[in-house]
Amino acid sequence: MPRTETIIYQEKEGDVPLLKWMDDLPPKVQDKLIDKVELLQKVGFSLRRPHCDILRDEIYELRAKRQKVNYRILYSFVGQNIVLLSHGCTKEDEVPDIEIERAIRNKKNYINDPEKHTYEEGL
Repeated sequence: MPRTETIIYQEKEGDVPLLKWMDDLPPKVQDKLIDKVELLQKVGFSLRRPHCDILRDEIYELRAKRQKVNYRILYSFVGQNIVLLSHGCTKEDEVPDIEIERAIRNKKNYINDPEKHTYEEGL
């Protein structure tokens, strides 16, 4: 199975929503999320629950939990074995629709101008 490439979404102004969100998280949570991203890179589209789930409109969530807090990285496939990591959020019950809509918008922005919306460094 080929390794899945991950791309981190970047706003056209240069902000990187996923990294900005992760910077505010405790180091142990950051480590858990990085482990989930590495698993996604290894397994790709074959990754299933409990590690991830599909939300709607081809938007997925990477799932991590620590001390009763649910952390999610929203992502989508933008090519064969290519994943766009949009941004992260915490949730209580369901991922809020506003977060899913944000991931959809980020995916559209990326597809329309990949160079402008690709963060060049890694996690």
